Amino acid sequence: MSKNKLAKFADMAAYPHVFEYPYSKIKDADPDIRGRWRDFFGNDNPIVVELGCGRGEYTVGLAGMFPRCNFIGVDIKGARMWSGATESLAKGLGNVAFVRTNIEMIDRFFEPGEVSGIWLTFPDPQMKKCTKRLTSTFFMERYRRFLKDNGTISLKTDSNFLFTYTHYMVEHNRLPLLAETDDLYHSGLDDEILSIKTYYEQQWLERGLTIKYMKFMLPHEAELSEPDVEIELDSYRSYNRSKRSGSAAGK
Repeated sequence: MSKNKLAKFADMAAYPHVFEYPYSKIKDADPDIRGRWRDFFGNDNPIVVELGCGRGEYTVGLAGMFPRCNFIGVDIKGARMWSGATESLAKGLGNVAFVRTNIEMIDRFFEPGEVSGIWLTFPDPQMKKCTKRLTSTFFMERYRRFLKDNGTISLKTDSNFLFTYTHYMVEHNRLPLLAETDDLYHSGLDDEILSIKTYYEQQWLERGLTIKYMKFMLPHEAELSEPDVEIELDSYRSYNRSKRSGSAAGK
């Protein structure tokens, strides 16, 4: 029998590699972990951040594959995060940490150039409001504050809307594109990293949806702006839910 939420939150509060920063805790000051990540990990290895990590499958999976890199999973939902935090602790992975906070404040957790790469694994496509999309220029500007120059951003998504939007955003701003496919598991990309499947990814695959993947670099000097394009909305909102919007397309 799985633990209830209260028990999971109690576990998380005691875990040495979990940091919880609700808005009320950092609204007037930067998080006390800022600038201390290398002290926490005890090394100068590259840091990779997974935003919207959910159950932490990618954070834990990548940490196991790359012991000479440090991985930090970020999400606001602690009950989900508990799975990855518990698994990484049981496996003795010293290169893993988790942060429970709002992603909108992520730039306050790292110093400039402290992060080498960002993973976005199945984020909400946010079809109604562009600035809420984790691949929007609104967030790209935030990422620039802590991602090293030409650091990488990797996106995995089931959403054709988000994938298409991100394609146009990258193209419009001439960001260096490293990889792109609208059907990952029939693309010939045999990178072991991409074989990690999250809980929600497995659900999308069972429904017959294709998984989209994109990897690009984010230079510091380029001026960013939003593409002016209309994109067909997804016919669904998330697992087992119908589309919320009555519109056929959006920007």
